[in-house]
Amino acid sequence: MTPTLQMLALVVWANGVPVLARLLLGHRLAHPLDGGRTFRDGRPWLGSSKTWRGLGAALLTTPWLAVLLGLPWLFGLIAALGAMSGDLLASFIKRRLGRQPSEPALFLDEIPEALIPAILLMTALDLSASGVVIVVIAFALIDLLLTPFSARLRRMIKSIRGWS
Repeated sequence: MTPTLQMLALVVWANGVPVLARLLLGHRLAHPLDGGRTFRDGRPWLGSSKTWRGLGAALLTTPWLAVLLGLPWLFGLIAALGAMSGDLLASFIKRRLGRQPSEPALFLDEIPEALIPAILLMTALDLSASGVVIVVIAFALIDLLLTPFSARLRRMIKSIRGWS
């Protein structure tokens, strides 16, 4: 597998596993990272959809994926930290713009989550600049395709389990 595909797999997993954890666990362990605190503008720092459960899922499982891909576990941890940092940065910016948690923001939801980890691992994986661009574009396309599917799946699971 090429470094570009390895990086893409790490980014997709690190960003997707919090969603998977939410689908599997519902509201269990869904404590907001910001503790419900607000910024000086009166809006939440991050919002209720950024949870310790999602962060933990990414940080604990992405290193295992790295090992399965033949990479050091530390690369998976770095990818997860980068992806989650990008996700949190995007959420912080979205709250400042008055967007609600989980409300889509084209490119803001995709670029930081893929770009930050790709840059962090660029040298270690011997990724070229074009490889980084490919990872970001491919992740954005995958995210744009899978987000509506995961939203429908979440609604279906909620109706089956009676979650609110």
